[in-house]
Amino acid sequence: MKKNLLLLTIFSALTVYSVNAQQRPYYTQYILNNFIVNPAVAGIENYTDVKISHRMQWVGLQDAPVTTYFTIHAPTKKDEYERETATSIHARGQNPRGKNFVADYTAPANHGGIGLTIINDRTGPLNNFIATGTYAYHLGIGPHTSLSMGVSAGISNLRLDASKLQFANGTQDPAVAGSGYLNNIRPDISAGVWLYNRDYFIGLSAQQIVPQRVVYNNNNVGLEEGKLVPHLFLSAGYRLFITDDVTFLPSAVVRYVSPLPMGFDLNAKIQYQDFVWAGASYRYQDGFAGMVGINISNSFNVGYSYDLTTSRLNTVSKGTHEIVLGFILGNKYGDWCPRQSF
Repeated sequence: MKKNLLLLTIFSALTVYSVNAQQRPYYTQYILNNFIVNPAVAGIENYTDVKISHRMQWVGLQDAPVTTYFTIHAPTKKDEYERETATSIHARGQNPRGKNFVADYTAPANHGGIGLTIINDRTGPLNNFIATGTYAYHLGIGPHTSLSMGVSAGISNLRLDASKLQFANGTQDPAVAGSGYLNNIRPDISAGVWLYNRDYFIGLSAQQIVPQRVVYNNNNVGLEEGKLVPHLFLSAGYRLFITDDVTFLPSAVVRYVSPLPMGFDLNAKIQYQDFVWAGASYRYQDGFAGMVGINISNSFNVGYSYDLTTSRLNTVSKGTHEIVLGFILGNKYGDWCPRQSF
């Protein structure tokens, strides 16, 4: 009985959390795909970048969040860089991300970028499906520095499966259970800016810009009204060389979602050449994560992370698993890892 009450309490908190405050899923490995939080990143590379991710949060807890996403973005009418650049050759004994890369780096020519994002985020009976298209424009503002601006627009479908709602005694109300799926389809708009060069990046983005009311009701059941609110993200990262073969990449993300207090992540990534990397992350008042990744070839890479929460959920949760699969299409010059991003 106590376990059922605990699960009910946790589920109730999750439902309020999803409807009234944080409505976008968390990601641990966003450093592998900054496009998922900032549309201005679309088209930043010289190839088509595809990412597929699956995240199982708080494993062991019934009805815990499960998030899957697919993203693809590519440049439009971007001038190709020369074959003999530091990133286009995977020569034995040389580091394509070494000091020669920094010395030879120049800002890419002005160009546009397009992208597509599909996200499915499920927490118990509540499911959020998001599909958006993106356009970004990258403008050179210096010999080594670029500024991009991007906007995404599409739809968000918040769906509640009333048949899965249970009450404190473990029973269902027939009127509620018979209501089936309750849908809320709303427009979804995001925007962002991204400043980047050979050493650093700084990004600011807003997701779900337009606040909107959410009401689940039909002839049988009506639930308390909620509201979709904007999500603000400020991110930054820097590239440091430990040796010519080993690169240290610290980064941070600050997020604000009203009425929640401001939160932040601190990340550290160590990369050997353009082949393998490992990292760690700290999320304020939430937990820690470890990450590893490998570029298996110049067309496929994979990253994995494990999160351990420090909240009270650690008594019923076995942690959070997240995997990211990356595919590089149209990679004419055989780059093994991103040239313009981290």
